[in-house]
Amino acid sequence: MKHQAWLTLAHAYVNVAELFVLKERFGEVGDIVRQNEQQLRDAGLVDKKAKSISSPDDRALAAARQWLESDQHNIVAHGTDEYPEMLSQLRGAPLLLFVNGDRDALHLPSLAIIGSRNPTRGGIRNAVEFSRHLASSGCVIVSGLAQGIDTAAHRGALQAGGRTVAFLGHGIDRVYPAQNHELAHQITKNGALVTEYPLGAAPDKRHFPERNRLISGLSLGTLVVEAARRSGSLITARLAAEQGREVFALPGSIHNPLARGCHELIRQGAKLVETAADIGAELAPLAEHLRQTVMESTTNKRPPPDNDNDYSELRKILGHDPTTIDDLQSRSGLTIDQLSSMLLILELHGEVESLSGGRYALIA
Repeated sequence: MKHQAWLTLAHAYVNVAELFVLKERFGEVGDIVRQNEQQLRDAGLVDKKAKSISSPDDRALAAARQWLESDQHNIVAHGTDEYPEMLSQLRGAPLLLFVNGDRDALHLPSLAIIGSRNPTRGGIRNAVEFSRHLASSGCVIVSGLAQGIDTAAHRGALQAGGRTVAFLGHGIDRVYPAQNHELAHQITKNGALVTEYPLGAAPDKRHFPERNRLISGLSLGTLVVEAARRSGSLITARLAAEQGREVFALPGSIHNPLARGCHELIRQGAKLVETAADIGAELAPLAEHLRQTVMESTTNKRPPPDNDNDYSELRKILGHDPTTIDDLQSRSGLTIDQLSSMLLILELHGEVESLSGGRYALIA
């Protein structure tokens, strides 16, 4: 019933501010969806939202419930332990996230890599190389699954065997652009597809600027690889700055129109970067702070996996020598998804450390 209630609110496009008002008046989400249309209007909801809650689209909700039957599919509600700390800080944080893939990826230190949909070959190469290097160091790469730099950033992270997260401007049951269908499938195996829009929501031009606040908001910093002066990437960079995140930009040739947006950002105070190490040095203190915050908020909420046979076997296989997740998979028989989740939980309990090159080791 709780999933049903959250899905009803999400399909009505109720926002977090409205939820707080409704909870103060009616109680928990299950109580809210039992109110009639007039009661909901009296609480301040516009007619369309009040009607959508009191007379929900049963077919749409049934489709969402069926989608949730897969172990890989989840919803994450605002105010719950599973909701990402970085997004919870945002004004206008989403009420609900639909997640296809690894939810734990949303709690790890991440960097957004964005840029032109029509980049130069050099821009694509830079996006892949920066993404590959940072992902191999344990950073989650965040982007928007668009053509161009977004696609290159996701591919670079996957090539390194790292995690990547793609925020979508439509329902989780769609892939846009269609040519990235296979890439989207790969991302669900080494990260997650995420959206705030309910199943069935079509790609809409107003959705993509909205989702950009989540790309920058989840991330400790945003790297702009190539962008013209009038570019959506510059809007995302501005959002990142307003959210208190770091902004990085790659310089380019003065003759390249796709470098002008980056040069403009640098003039406005973005950090000029030439190597991935420049970004790593800036983000390291922020990443450590985030890890500590997550550990403090999570350790007491997740029971230590002391008596679980799978965890005991993993500890024996892992040992104190750095080991890749691929090696752990071949020796344990567990899937990459299972290992990723288990390693994160052990890391949060202070038993495992994540090392460069996607390697892990027990802490002595």
